Amino acid sequence: MVTRCLCLLWRDRRGQDMIEYALMAAFLSVAVAAFFPTDIAPNISSVFSKVVHYLNLSVT
Repeated sequence: MVTRCLCLLWRDRRGQDMIEYALMAAFLSVAVAAFFPTDIAPNISSVFSKVVHYLNLSVT
């Protein structure tokens, strides 16, 4: 019974595409972070901080 369930689970490929896309996205983000110029990172951080600030203002 347990081995049959494990065999069925092993052969199930329904979630495989999502895992592959998640792994590709993770690899791409690590690669971009590795080659991204460090002088641009603070500017991007300030943009996201402003976006979060304005979103918080719109909620309250």
